[in-house]
Amino acid sequence: MDLDNCPRCGKLFAKNFRDVCPACIKAIDNEYTLCADYLRKHKGANITELTEATDVSIKQITKFIKEGRISLIGAPNLMYPCEMCGTLIREHNKCDSCRAKLLQEVNKVRPDQPAKEQADPAKAPSSVASVYRIMDRTTRNK
Repeated sequence: MDLDNCPRCGKLFAKNFRDVCPACIKAIDNEYTLCADYLRKHKGANITELTEATDVSIKQITKFIKEGRISLIGAPNLMYPCEMCGTLIREHNKCDSCRAKLLQEVNKVRPDQPAKEQADPAKAPSSVASVYRIMDRTTRNK
């Protein structure tokens, strides 16, 4: 039996399929129900209105969106913050500006990469793909 402390409430629980205790799972499901009901009634709501009306944190609402539990298709004004700068976005984890900065930083670290790409672009991976592989490595190590 694998025991762990719930990251949300701190209680000790038997870790199964979820990373939170059963009491917090119920609380999260209740928060989702509140958000979904509010969005059904107020289709034009943004994330600030949603968090104020339901008392669910922006972080949790963003998690619902990324998990696919809350769809952005039926909510035209619903956006979530960029992970780096906090600008409101509707797709990906980072805004276009932060993604460009990240790509620029990667290219600074690897200055020989553009020369290789120009020599044989078919063999060299795209810069964007390189950035995502680097980001995947950094998020796995956390």
